[in-house]
Amino acid sequence: MFSGGQDSTTCLAHALSKYDRVETLGFDYGQRHSVELQARLTVLQQLRAQFPQWAHKLGEDHVLSLDVLKQIGGSSLTEDVAFAMQADGLPNTFVPGRNLLFLTLAGALAYRRGLQVIVTGVCETDFSGYPDCRDDTMKAMQLALNLGLERRLRIETPLMWIDKAATWQMAQDLGGDALVQLIVQDTHTCYEGTRDVLHAWGHGCGHCPACDLRAKGWQRWHAAQAA
Repeated sequence: MFSGGQDSTTCLAHALSKYDRVETLGFDYGQRHSVELQARLTVLQQLRAQFPQWAHKLGEDHVLSLDVLKQIGGSSLTEDVAFAMQADGLPNTFVPGRNLLFLTLAGALAYRRGLQVIVTGVCETDFSGYPDCRDDTMKAMQLALNLGLERRLRIETPLMWIDKAATWQMAQDLGGDALVQLIVQDTHTCYEGTRDVLHAWGHGCGHCPACDLRAKGWQRWHAAQAA
Protein backbone atom coordinates (compact mmCIF):
# COMPACT_ATOMS: atom_id res chain seq x y z
CA MET A 1 0.00 0.00 0.00
CA PHE A 2 2.05 2.86 -1.39
CA SER A 3 1.01 6.52 -1.08
CA GLY A 4 4.37 8.03 -2.00
CA GLY A 5 5.05 9.31 1.52
CA GLN A 6 7.94 8.67 3.89
CA ASP A 7 6.30 5.77 5.71
CA SER A 8 5.03 3.88 2.68
CA THR A 9 8.31 4.38 0.81
CA THR A 10 10.23 2.95 3.77
CA CYS A 11 7.79 0.03 3.86
CA LEU A 12 8.21 -0.48 0.12
CA ALA A 13 11.98 -0.68 0.57
CA HIS A 14 11.40 -3.16 3.40
CA ALA A 15 9.21 -5.31 1.14
CA LEU A 16 11.70 -5.15 -1.74
CA SER A 17 14.49 -6.29 0.56
CA LYS A 18 12.37 -9.20 1.79
CA TYR A 19 10.19 -10.46 -1.07
CA ASP A 20 10.83 -11.53 -4.68
CA ARG A 21 7.78 -9.81 -6.18
CA VAL A 22 6.22 -6.58 -4.98
CA GLU A 23 3.26 -4.76 -6.52
CA THR A 24 2.26 -1.27 -5.39
CA LEU A 25 -1.20 0.12 -4.70
CA GLY A 26 -2.27 3.74 -4.27
CA PHE A 27 -5.66 5.39 -3.78
CA ASP A 28 -7.19 8.52 -5.27
CA TYR A 29 -9.86 9.56 -2.77
CA GLY A 30 -10.12 13.25 -3.52
CA GLN A 31 -7.39 14.11 -1.02
CA ARG A 32 -6.32 17.75 -0.82
CA HIS A 33 -2.71 16.62 -1.07
CA SER A 34 -3.33 14.84 -4.37
CA VAL A 35 0.21 15.84 -5.36
CA GLU A 36 1.19 12.61 -3.59
CA LEU A 37 -0.24 10.69 -6.57
CA GLN A 38 2.45 12.23 -8.80
CA ALA A 39 5.12 11.92 -6.11
CA ARG A 40 4.57 8.18 -5.86
CA LEU A 41 5.34 7.77 -9.59
CA THR A 42 8.55 9.74 -9.16
CA VAL A 43 9.56 7.59 -6.20
CA LEU A 44 8.93 4.39 -8.16
CA GLN A 45 10.97 5.74 -11.07
CA GLN A 46 13.86 6.68 -8.77
CA LEU A 47 13.79 3.34 -6.96
CA ARG A 48 14.14 1.55 -10.29
CA ALA A 49 16.95 3.85 -11.40
CA GLN A 50 18.96 3.97 -8.17
CA PHE A 51 18.49 0.49 -6.74
CA PRO A 52 19.11 -2.18 -9.41
CA GLN A 53 18.98 -4.86 -6.73
CA TRP A 54 15.31 -3.99 -6.23
CA ALA A 55 14.25 -2.85 -9.70
CA HIS A 56 13.53 -6.32 -11.06
CA LYS A 57 11.29 -7.09 -8.08
CA LEU A 58 8.97 -4.14 -8.67
CA GLY A 59 5.85 -5.38 -10.40
CA GLU A 60 2.71 -3.65 -11.55
CA ASP A 61 1.54 -0.41 -9.96
CA HIS A 62 -2.18 0.04 -9.28
CA VAL A 63 -4.22 3.14 -8.43
CA LEU A 64 -7.84 2.74 -7.35
CA SER A 65 -10.44 5.52 -7.11
CA LEU A 66 -12.29 6.01 -3.83
CA ASP A 67 -14.22 9.23 -4.44
CA VAL A 68 -16.84 8.08 -1.95
CA LEU A 69 -14.56 9.27 0.88
CA LYS A 70 -14.71 12.81 -0.49
CA GLN A 71 -18.49 12.50 -0.88
CA ILE A 72 -18.82 11.60 2.79
CA GLY A 73 -16.65 14.60 3.66
CA GLY A 74 -16.11 15.98 7.13
CA SER A 75 -12.31 15.73 7.05
CA SER A 76 -9.71 18.43 6.46
CA LEU A 77 -7.96 15.96 4.12
CA THR A 78 -10.93 15.98 1.73
CA GLU A 79 -12.35 19.48 2.35
CA ASP A 80 -10.74 22.91 2.32
CA VAL A 81 -11.03 23.56 6.05
CA ALA A 82 -8.42 24.40 8.66
CA PHE A 83 -6.68 21.62 10.56
CA ALA A 84 -8.12 21.37 14.09
CA MET A 85 -8.84 18.99 16.94
CA GLN A 86 -12.33 17.53 17.21
CA ALA A 87 -14.46 17.05 20.31
CA ASP A 88 -13.61 13.34 20.32
CA GLY A 89 -9.91 14.12 20.72
CA LEU A 90 -8.95 13.20 17.14
CA PRO A 91 -7.62 15.71 14.62
CA ASN A 92 -10.03 16.53 11.81
CA THR A 93 -7.49 15.01 9.42
CA PHE A 94 -9.03 11.66 10.40
CA VAL A 95 -10.95 10.18 7.44
CA PRO A 96 -13.38 7.65 8.99
CA GLY A 97 -13.10 4.22 7.42
CA ARG A 98 -10.25 5.17 5.09
CA ASN A 99 -7.76 2.48 6.11
CA LEU A 100 -10.55 -0.07 6.48
CA LEU A 101 -11.57 0.53 2.86
CA PHE A 102 -7.93 0.60 1.74
CA LEU A 103 -7.25 -2.78 3.33
CA THR A 104 -10.46 -4.32 1.99
CA LEU A 105 -9.58 -3.30 -1.56
CA ALA A 106 -5.94 -4.30 -1.09
CA GLY A 107 -7.18 -7.73 0.01
CA ALA A 108 -9.44 -8.02 -3.03
CA LEU A 109 -6.58 -7.03 -5.34
CA ALA A 110 -4.20 -9.44 -3.62
CA TYR A 111 -6.79 -12.19 -4.12
CA ARG A 112 -7.00 -11.48 -7.86
CA ARG A 113 -3.25 -11.07 -8.28
CA GLY A 114 -2.24 -14.18 -6.33
CA LEU A 115 -0.43 -12.22 -3.61
CA GLN A 116 -0.18 -13.28 0.03
CA VAL A 117 1.10 -10.28 2.02
CA ILE A 118 -0.29 -6.75 2.37
CA VAL A 119 2.36 -4.32 3.61
CA THR A 120 1.13 -1.06 5.11
CA GLY A 121 2.89 1.80 6.89
CA VAL A 122 0.45 2.30 9.75
CA CYS A 123 1.90 2.98 13.18
CA GLU A 124 0.54 3.57 16.67
CA THR A 125 3.80 4.69 18.28
CA ASP A 126 4.31 8.13 16.71
CA PHE A 127 1.02 9.02 15.04
CA SER A 128 -2.03 11.31 15.12
CA GLY A 129 -4.21 8.89 17.10
CA TYR A 130 -6.19 7.46 14.20
CA PRO A 131 -7.99 4.31 15.44
CA ASP A 132 -7.65 2.64 12.03
CA CYS A 133 -3.85 2.71 12.38
CA ARG A 134 -3.77 0.62 15.56
CA ASP A 135 -2.42 -2.90 15.84
CA ASP A 136 -5.77 -4.23 17.08
CA THR A 137 -7.45 -2.86 13.96
CA MET A 138 -4.86 -4.52 11.72
CA LYS A 139 -5.33 -7.88 13.45
CA ALA A 140 -9.12 -7.59 13.14
CA MET A 141 -8.87 -6.68 9.45
CA GLN A 142 -6.52 -9.58 8.78
CA LEU A 143 -9.01 -11.96 10.36
CA ALA A 144 -11.92 -10.45 8.43
CA LEU A 145 -10.06 -10.70 5.11
CA ASN A 146 -9.03 -14.29 5.76
CA LEU A 147 -12.59 -15.27 6.60
CA GLY A 148 -14.32 -13.16 3.95
CA LEU A 149 -12.01 -14.14 1.10
CA GLU A 150 -11.27 -17.64 2.35
CA ARG A 151 -7.67 -16.96 1.54
CA ARG A 152 -4.63 -16.82 3.80
CA LEU A 153 -3.49 -13.19 3.68
CA ARG A 154 -1.12 -11.49 6.11
CA ILE A 155 -1.12 -7.79 6.93
CA GLU A 156 2.45 -6.74 7.65
CA THR A 157 3.13 -3.49 9.55
CA PRO A 158 6.90 -2.85 9.71
CA LEU A 159 6.48 0.55 11.41
CA MET A 160 3.83 -0.33 13.98
CA TRP A 161 6.04 -0.16 17.07
CA ILE A 162 8.69 2.37 16.04
CA ASP A 163 8.67 6.17 16.00
CA LYS A 164 9.50 8.52 13.12
CA ALA A 165 13.15 8.77 14.15
CA ALA A 166 13.44 4.98 13.92
CA THR A 167 11.66 5.10 10.55
CA TRP A 168 14.44 7.34 9.21
CA GLN A 169 16.95 4.87 10.64
CA MET A 170 15.16 1.97 8.96
CA ALA A 171 15.49 3.75 5.62
CA GLN A 172 19.20 4.27 6.29
CA ASP A 173 19.63 0.60 7.17
CA LEU A 174 17.74 -0.59 4.08
CA GLY A 175 19.13 1.71 1.41
CA GLY A 176 21.82 3.91 2.92
CA ASP A 177 22.18 7.62 2.23
CA ALA A 178 20.72 7.19 -1.26
CA LEU A 179 17.37 6.02 0.10
CA VAL A 180 17.29 8.69 2.79
CA GLN A 181 17.90 11.39 0.18
CA LEU A 182 15.28 9.90 -2.13
CA ILE A 183 12.77 10.10 0.73
CA VAL A 184 13.78 13.68 1.53
CA GLN A 185 13.61 14.92 -2.04
CA ASP A 186 10.91 12.88 -3.76
CA THR A 187 8.34 11.61 -1.26
CA HIS A 188 5.34 13.63 -0.14
CA THR A 189 3.75 13.73 3.32
CA CYS A 190 2.44 17.31 3.74
CA TYR A 191 -1.35 17.52 4.09
CA GLU A 192 -1.33 20.96 2.46
CA GLY A 193 0.20 19.53 -0.69
CA THR A 194 3.08 22.02 -0.51
CA ARG A 195 6.07 21.17 -2.73
CA ASP A 196 7.68 24.60 -3.16
CA VAL A 197 9.74 24.53 0.05
CA LEU A 198 12.44 21.90 0.65
CA HIS A 199 13.39 21.53 4.31
CA ALA A 200 16.17 19.30 5.61
CA TRP A 201 13.53 16.58 6.12
CA GLY A 202 11.68 17.07 2.84
CA HIS A 203 9.06 19.17 1.04
CA GLY A 204 6.15 20.56 3.01
CA CYS A 205 4.38 23.49 4.63
CA GLY A 206 6.20 22.82 7.90
CA HIS A 207 3.18 23.26 10.17
CA CYS A 208 0.51 20.65 9.35
CA PRO A 209 0.35 17.50 11.54
CA ALA A 210 2.12 15.35 8.92
CA CYS A 211 5.00 17.82 8.51
CA ASP A 212 5.28 18.17 12.28
CA LEU A 213 5.67 14.42 12.82
CA ARG A 214 8.13 14.06 9.96
CA ALA A 215 10.27 17.04 11.00
CA LYS A 216 10.44 16.05 14.67
CA GLY A 217 11.39 12.50 13.71
CA TRP A 218 14.19 13.84 11.49
CA GLN A 219 15.46 16.05 14.31
CA ARG A 220 15.49 13.19 16.82
CA TRP A 221 17.24 10.91 14.32
CA HIS A 222 19.92 13.48 13.57
CA ALA A 223 20.45 14.14 17.26
CA ALA A 224 20.93 10.42 17.84
CA GLN A 225 23.37 10.24 14.91
CA ALA A 226 25.44 13.06 16.40
CA ALA A 227 25.47 11.63 19.93
